[in-house]
Amino acid sequence: MRQDPPDELLTIGRMARRSGLSAKALRHYDRIGLLRPAAVDAASGYRRYHPDQVAEAALVGLLRSLELPLERVRAGVAAWKQGDNAALDHLLTEHRRHLDARVTRLRGALHRIDHLLKEGIEPAMTEQTAPSAPATAQSSPGTGTVTDERMLAAQLFNETWRLLEMEQRTREDDDRMIHTAHASRYHWGQAPTATPANLARGEWQVSRVYAVLGRPEPALHHARRVLDLCTENKIGDWDLAFAYEALARAHAVAGDADQARAATDQALAAAEDIAEDEDRDLVYADLETIPGQPRYW
Repeated sequence: MRQDPPDELLTIGRMARRSGLSAKALRHYDRIGLLRPAAVDAASGYRRYHPDQVAEAALVGLLRSLELPLERVRAGVAAWKQGDNAALDHLLTEHRRHLDARVTRLRGALHRIDHLLKEGIEPAMTEQTAPSAPATAQSSPGTGTVTDERMLAAQLFNETWRLLEMEQRTREDDDRMIHTAHASRYHWGQAPTATPANLARGEWQVSRVYAVLGRPEPALHHARRVLDLCTENKIGDWDLAFAYEALARAHAVAGDADQARAATDQALAAAEDIAEDEDRDLVYADLETIPGQPRYW
């Protein structure tokens, strides 16, 4: 293979081959000022790139493959050029949070589609249900006999889930999400008809909120409460699997990979006893979103 001399400028074709970007993408990034060529022939318009730009171009391609918007790619490249690894890590952490919210929303949509295909579309909907994982059993049956406490708990639960699905939450949204999650769990505890499963699912949501916000201590506390409620009340099936999922996620947020892996293994073991394939798939899908955990299932 021909090796280019160190200082020889690269044609757009060679730059494309070496960086992994297409010539079309290179032209586009030049037009928007993201990746300017080292030289442009005034007569022909041919672009030439310095070999030192290959790494920068490859980084642009990598960040775009992660679905970062162009303005964040620009910020990431600028941080990389300055050697500011902390800024680049922060950018990726924020983007992961946005993707996690998107995955949560899409997984809920898929779950609802599967339910509609299985059960049929009802022309009249009652109370909205939360769209994923342990949320699906939190809604009231809409018969008009549910207490105000139970109805309020379900409404707050669904509001928390709506906030979890937001890709661009503000600090105020994060605060509201914490308050609605705790308020929902409180009102489940006040509802006379609430079951231990309702309480466990409320604790699960509180743990998920703190995990999403990167706060391991309260995430671990409420994950352990989920597991306690399941074991004390002999609750199995997907509630138990999600108790271990919450524990695994909280340990991952805390940076304890060994404990996260152990809890993930327990979640997988519990998932084997789930009666419905659809519910088991929800557990697997949630486990796949835990940071730093390899997939063995």
